[in-house]
Amino acid sequence: MKNNLFCDISQNSSLLDSQKIALHSNYENIDSHVVKHIRSPLFYVGDKYKLMPQLKRLFPKDIDVYIEPFVGGGSSFLNTEAREYVLNDNNVYLISLHNFLNTCKYEDFFHTLSNLIESYNLSFSLQNKLPPLALRKRYKKTYFAKFNKESYMRLRQDFNKNKSDMARLYLLLIYGFNHMLRFNAKGECNLPVGNVDFNKNVLKSLQDYFSFVKQKKIYFYSQDFRIFLQNIESKILNVKDSKNIFIYLDPPYLISDSEYNKLWSENTEKELYEILKKLDSLGFSWGLSNLLKHKDRENIFLKDFMQDYQVYEIQSNYISFNDNTIKKDSKEVYVSNIRKQRVKNEK
Repeated sequence: MKNNLFCDISQNSSLLDSQKIALHSNYENIDSHVVKHIRSPLFYVGDKYKLMPQLKRLFPKDIDVYIEPFVGGGSSFLNTEAREYVLNDNNVYLISLHNFLNTCKYEDFFHTLSNLIESYNLSFSLQNKLPPLALRKRYKKTYFAKFNKESYMRLRQDFNKNKSDMARLYLLLIYGFNHMLRFNAKGECNLPVGNVDFNKNVLKSLQDYFSFVKQKKIYFYSQDFRIFLQNIESKILNVKDSKNIFIYLDPPYLISDSEYNKLWSENTEKELYEILKKLDSLGFSWGLSNLLKHKDRENIFLKDFMQDYQVYEIQSNYISFNDNTIKKDSKEVYVSNIRKQRVKNEK
């Protein structure tokens, strides 16, 4: 059955390629408001939402073009003011979701999501549609997962029949385990149900996202970071008088155990540092987030690389992907080629 969605995702303008798309949101119906810190509605693994108050103080004061090769859910760019944004991630579905959100109206999107939630009989705590009380008492910590599992599996099955259906993909992310996007070797979404649902935090993050991107000029890419950064000059040629260009990088962490980091290798880590050295020699300003120590491991490549640059320790409370415990022995750092006097002097 054909999906009656409010956004036409045509084959001629596929969201699954790496072509640059200039996005001007047609959002009209949410009152613009200043949000101190915005949480991405994608709730993506490795999200920097809680760290942005620390990181923003280390970013340049004035940014014409903000560039991010590992944009993820977008909490970093959502909390950074710039004239233009050039954003990339090699996860094509993640970029598709960003494009989808940037080209739809908030109220239409919320209406579509609400109808889908109702049609699949998923819990909807935002509207006080909770699992039965008996189920909540019996499974006090997992009642959302118990209630939504069957409906979630049907939702996942329907998405896998039509992978351009971004509304269903968004719900899979919201109701899925740890808000992840995971696909098997056949290209099918295989993420299990999570113990979460659509609540007031999801609503607020969506409202804040749409409010922020209103009238913003954003370019999205889905490329390998090496290709993206090698061609960075061509991506900013259209920006007049772009003297203040800043590149923020939050790559997968070599020494952590997250699913997100499994395809990252020592060779990839070393390639990233060589690219950063080249960007430095070309006069580009950049900042890098990374994990120096975790459990009994140390990133020796990072330790060697950061000796030539400005280094700041970040209070991250890094949480283990496997057991959700805070690892107090972890040490996250922010490395930059920007000298102290050039960054923000904020409290």
